[in-house]
Amino acid sequence: MKIVIIEDELPSARLLRRKLEELGYTVSAVLQTVEESIEWFMSNTEPDLLFLDIQLADGISFDILEQVKPSSAIIFTTAYDEYMLRAFKQNSIDYLLKPIEDEELENAIEKFRQFRHPKPQFDLASFEALFRNTVQTYKERFTIKIGQNLKVVTSQQIECIYSENKGTYLYTSEKGNYLLDQTLDALMPQLSPKDFFRINRSTIVQFDAIKNIAVHSNARLKIYLKHYESDELIVSREKVTAFKNWLDN
Repeated sequence: MKIVIIEDELPSARLLRRKLEELGYTVSAVLQTVEESIEWFMSNTEPDLLFLDIQLADGISFDILEQVKPSSAIIFTTAYDEYMLRAFKQNSIDYLLKPIEDEELENAIEKFRQFRHPKPQFDLASFEALFRNTVQTYKERFTIKIGQNLKVVTSQQIECIYSENKGTYLYTSEKGNYLLDQTLDALMPQLSPKDFFRINRSTIVQFDAIKNIAVHSNARLKIYLKHYESDELIVSREKVTAFKNWLDN
């Protein structure tokens, strides 16, 4: 059985690959972006089973499906809440909610094996329409509690969101630094992919806050923001191509 993973978070992709290999399966390819995935499908035989993250750094996975129209069975991986997950069930498309549990992964593959002959016909068009209508509204304001007071920060005021010492912090253009009660994984689907990019495991940057970009060691890039200063603003090597594509969009 030929399996391909499309996932822009390399740690998540590595974990899923390891879990599949522990179950005795071989992963033919791990792809990270819409562009890379389309190129791969154009020059390779399509897989039997595709593990597909919905939100990628340079777009959404439906952009891949629209262009290459693979007949592969699809198991979506997602960080979205149960409102979205109901749509998967209604359309008979299986899904894995991150972080992926071993038992859920095994059950999803077993479901694929049961459906493999004859192959099920999934209503991808209806699901895509529901997905686009649901997630295109992104978070524009954050309400932060400071002592007995509340402060509202708009998405355009954000320079970056970063994790440090098991906490998640929001830094603003007014040089405010605020503790949030959500992780980066939970926040990323709420932010517009046009304005925000996760440059590494610990940092999300906002497009308008970028002051300069410099070439760094090991084929990486270093980001300089208008106000926030940190040595951790490094675009990880596996994200450089997606980051450059994001800058051009």
